[in-house]
Amino acid sequence: MTVRPAWLLPLGQTREDTRLAPVGTWSPENEIRTRDGVIPGGNPFAATGAGAMSLQVGIGRAAVQGTTAQGAYPVAVDAPETVTFTDGSAQFARIDSVILRVYDGLFDQSDNALARIEIVQGEATATPTAPTLPACSLRLWDVTVPAGASAGVGGINWTSALADRRRFTAAVGGILPQGWGLSFDGAYEGQFRDADGTLERWNATTDVWETYRPPERAVETTSGGLTTASGWSLSSFNARRRNGVVQILGTWSRTGATLLANPNLADTLVATLPTGWRPVLLVEATAANGYGVGACAVGADGLMTIRSWAGGGPTRTDNALEKDTNLRISATFVQ
Repeated sequence: MTVRPAWLLPLGQTREDTRLAPVGTWSPENEIRTRDGVIPGGNPFAATGAGAMSLQVGIGRAAVQGTTAQGAYPVAVDAPETVTFTDGSAQFARIDSVILRVYDGLFDQSDNALARIEIVQGEATATPTAPTLPACSLRLWDVTVPAGASAGVGGINWTSALADRRRFTAAVGGILPQGWGLSFDGAYEGQFRDADGTLERWNATTDVWETYRPPERAVETTSGGLTTASGWSLSSFNARRRNGVVQILGTWSRTGATLLANPNLADTLVATLPTGWRPVLLVEATAANGYGVGACAVGADGLMTIRSWAGGGPTRTDNALEKDTNLRISATFVQ
């Protein structure tokens, strides 16, 4: 048996049917209906040309929803199936659909209990559209059959004729994979789907899919734990961290030490950052005192070291970082 439905055969299903069919609770459409679709994994129900007018549909698994009273049928196709298209009409092209269909004589007029891959033929018109599907079926592929197409004249160009119509479903709580068609509503608050590579979440209050943004971490702050080097007096210090990004801002003044002047500035330690608020790698911070600017190296050990200084204003000749002048150091880095 190639197309295996579960919970359908009146005389019971085989062990293989039960193992292969996707038995379980799949994404809901409402309180009792299931979102039918293809079960992701590999390339389920892949379509490849098998002849001038024949198409091979590969293996795969799916859930096919019938009426609300019927419920959803789990189906597995465990060997490739080949379907053959009727020749094209003389005047117009048409669009045929390749579907996975379930027949259940308890709910339809077929007097059958089976599932199969089959073709629903569309109408040949100047502007062809895909046909309406019968009940309890799932569209897999649309195929454009050109006017006059037949095995004798080359048949169907499978490179251009195939249109992927597989839509996917997932177990309840799972993320619905990207598939054909995004114009569908979610079924419950907090349902997720992949929309062209963007994760979206269903907002049941406003009935819209919204781009999902993970909750931001709480802002952490500190104003203590800093060690100020000899020769400096701390005026203020604040550090802020959010989502791994640290911002620090501190103000110091000189306490009687000699001037720091350009161009022969020796590396001068100002302070040491507290543990947990240090960069992973050395970063360059900016420093200024109202007269000049400089660069402050902030190391993974927390040492904040002034190592270059320039400027001082047009009225100054020593370009100095003068005592009693406030020095402000600011830095932003990712931990």
